[in-house]
Amino acid sequence: MAKYVHFGLAFAMLAAGHPTKAQESAAQKFGAREDVRQVSLSPDGKRVAMLRATKGASTALFVAELTAGAAPKPILASSGRPDQIDECRWSTSTQLVCTISTLMMQNGRRLGFSRVVTLNADGSGLKELSGETRDAIGGAAQYGGDVLDFLADGDQGGAVLMTRSYGTQQSTGTLLAARLGGLGVERIDTSTLRRQQIEKPNPDASEYISDGHGEIRVMGITPTSNEGMLKSRTSYFYRKAGQRGWQPLSTLTYNGGLTAGFNPYVVDRALNAVYGFDSHNGRKALYRIALDGSMKRELVLENPDVDVDALIQVGRQRRVVGASFATDKRRAVFFDPELQALASSLARALPNETIVEFVDASADEQRLVLFAGSDVDPGRFYLFDRTSKKLTEILPARPQLSGVMLAPVKAITFKASDGTTIPGYLTVPPGSDGKNIPAIVMPHGGPEARDEWGFDWLSQFFANRGFAVLQPNFRGSSGYGTAWFQKNGFQSWRTAVGDVNDAGRYLLSSGIAAPGKIAILGWSYGGYAALQSAVLDPDLFKAIVAIAPVTDLETLRTERAAYVTYAIEDARIGHGPHVREGSPAQNAGRIKVPVLLIHGDQDQNVGVGESRLMASQLRAAGGKVDYIEYKGLTHQLDDADVRADVLDKSDTFINSAFQAKR
Repeated sequence: MAKYVHFGLAFAMLAAGHPTKAQESAAQKFGAREDVRQVSLSPDGKRVAMLRATKGASTALFVAELTAGAAPKPILASSGRPDQIDECRWSTSTQLVCTISTLMMQNGRRLGFSRVVTLNADGSGLKELSGETRDAIGGAAQYGGDVLDFLADGDQGGAVLMTRSYGTQQSTGTLLAARLGGLGVERIDTSTLRRQQIEKPNPDASEYISDGHGEIRVMGITPTSNEGMLKSRTSYFYRKAGQRGWQPLSTLTYNGGLTAGFNPYVVDRALNAVYGFDSHNGRKALYRIALDGSMKRELVLENPDVDVDALIQVGRQRRVVGASFATDKRRAVFFDPELQALASSLARALPNETIVEFVDASADEQRLVLFAGSDVDPGRFYLFDRTSKKLTEILPARPQLSGVMLAPVKAITFKASDGTTIPGYLTVPPGSDGKNIPAIVMPHGGPEARDEWGFDWLSQFFANRGFAVLQPNFRGSSGYGTAWFQKNGFQSWRTAVGDVNDAGRYLLSSGIAAPGKIAILGWSYGGYAALQSAVLDPDLFKAIVAIAPVTDLETLRTERAAYVTYAIEDARIGHGPHVREGSPAQNAGRIKVPVLLIHGDQDQNVGVGESRLMASQLRAAGGKVDYIEYKGLTHQLDDADVRADVLDKSDTFINSAFQAKR
């Protein structure tokens, strides 16, 4: 049994435990976490490593031989309260590298910490790869580094290229005190832990991008103010191949959640160029810039309606083979003709699973791990052998839903009150005609995000329970360009929440929602929109469920005050009348319908104090509010039992509110 203890982290084997399907309620089936959370294929293509959900909030790392009848073996686990295994990948065919994280109290604040470790495929030999991570006053640094490259192609010994956060060190043995700190890069042998400094620490460095083969080609510099706050711009520099000097590449600025300027992502060594995203006709597009000194800039892919926002990468070096964007569904464009043909043939071979993603590959790229799923299939992982053309299922993502009929998701549009056409996704109960039934509007989180076509456990649960669910991509959502984003969903809350309310009016006017049976439910920003919807129109929705919601914009600002990103977050929230007018907790007297508030007490995204404040304000205003707080959980409430409880209580609460309105 592998065990690792450091900085309060404790990892040990945890037994999987799930009730039988006959015992499971709908809430348990839909609330269950994804069974397979990540899959990595060994360089020789003979083993897979899988992060799998186990009992409650726990997660375990399993390793399986890719031979018939071989059972996955657990080698490492985390409790999820609050320690987590975030990601594991193979450094060699016998050795893994994992990133782990936890929450700890430091200087009176709850902070997130990460570390990178390595271990053998049987769970033995667990060692820490993160470098010395203490600052000048002896406190533990939060950031344990990121793996930039896996430098071994087989079993010749593993090495990784990693960023390292150097604490500020002081030496008083000389006439002048020496100070060294910042982000640097090291090459680390994963077997011997021998370290070689590749990039000296730079106090303003925020990012490094390698060429996939161990050479750093791009560096991001984000300066800080005299108070230590990050400024709202990052300057990128590049190197010519084989040289050490830095030359200017681009400047990226941040303003209210929007970025402007070329944002580099991946260096292609063969092309001697960097791929990144920049604005084109008001929308994000994919560009490629030569790193040979010419700065030749090419527009690689754009879409006139939506942002091009994702790269498709394969192989150990994560080479770019395409990009994608989401219109009504996510569309992939491959630059590699062979992979385009392969993706098309796989889509035909999996007729009910229209989303196909490349997950990982062996060193020679002859064996590929794929994920395929759809709106009515939560998805499953496959192994594809390009030599034999054989496709083999590894595991389903959500086995608890096997045999459960899921509801098709339809892309729709509706008109906002000012005539703007708003896109969204409508899910209706399986077999229903979608008319005169209970309905829920479900705004997404973010707000710098958007909903996409595919499986969604929340909307599918409520469709299973007889509700129509509409997920609007209101103005303030990302993915539709600068004009659609406006000033973000907080500063432009009247437009964003107005669109959300117009989604409810559409459900009523179209005859989908039965009169008096329409509710709103949201998580994070979606919870904010759910609460603020009643501030704009107290009579529209008959029940509000807000999970981990922002409830007061000034409180949200205060929560960020101690962090280096405060200036950026301060600009994102903005100043002016909208702060008070756009805070549900400051307008609780306008909310006349029952409210269910749900929050985890370890939430770092939105402090639990926001829901406590909202509950207090509603009670003071004479409102009806139920408040549920889950101990030991963060923003995602990533615990199967808790999620089942959330679903069950939300369903009961909404139906009770509907009954009370009769």
